[in-house]
Amino acid sequence: MSSPATSNLLQDKIALLPKHAKGLAVVHLIKEVLEHPLIFVYGELKDAPQVSALKDNPETEPWVRLIDIFAFGVYKDYRREQSSLPPLTPGMENKLRALTIISLAERGNKRLLYSSLLEELELPSLRSLEDLLIEVIYSKGIEGKMDQKNAWLEVSSTIGRDIRKEQLDGIASILSSWCDNCDNVLANIESQIILANQLKGESQREKVELENQISKMKASCKGAAAASLLVDYEDDVIHPGTPSSQGSSQGGGASFMERTRRKFSRSKAGPFHKGGYK
Repeated sequence: MSSPATSNLLQDKIALLPKHAKGLAVVHLIKEVLEHPLIFVYGELKDAPQVSALKDNPETEPWVRLIDIFAFGVYKDYRREQSSLPPLTPGMENKLRALTIISLAERGNKRLLYSSLLEELELPSLRSLEDLLIEVIYSKGIEGKMDQKNAWLEVSSTIGRDIRKEQLDGIASILSSWCDNCDNVLANIESQIILANQLKGESQREKVELENQISKMKASCKGAAAASLLVDYEDDVIHPGTPSSQGSSQGGGASFMERTRRKFSRSKAGPFHKGGYK
């Protein structure tokens, strides 16, 4: 797209032209605008009433066609119609060549070979091409890098040129398609967010359930250990003469306190230990 600074420069130039100006005064303005190194769009110039009036005079009508070439065409377009158009000043010729470079870059080719540019621009030498490229880059017509080793211009972006009215429907269709694609992407992102939130909720519920199960298992293990201790206590202390207490004392040779210590140690270690599952 064209920069606001470019549009303001053109508007300022047109504003200086008297409303009733015609003929040579208008032609002088056209020359000044076409030579200006920072003006790359010409729609407003072409639509100015003083310029439109030039169509009615056969002597000045070629200047209107020349504006069309600067607005929409390239250097070779001028060369084809050169015999019926006003001659170009050196500044105008450089500008039209710069606009041609911009058009070539706009076609999607981000690497413009020096050999192709020399042919398209009809320049006599590589030095003259590089001087022109430097001028275009410094005037912000193109953002890019000159690669002398590979002999090409690598383009990052370009300023926009004028658009023909018949191109508007195609541009509107492209923008509409782009908007539809954006809507599809946003809808997909929203669905992914919903899915991620669902998975997060399920993960949190599983975590809570697992923690509850672990708490129950801990409580169960502690309860089982306590019940076993209570049985040993009844056998050894409350009913010391029972067969079970005698068997435990005689067979195991361990006192109630020793067995309690062992069981307490096992309950703290959990159901798994070095020797396996008990």
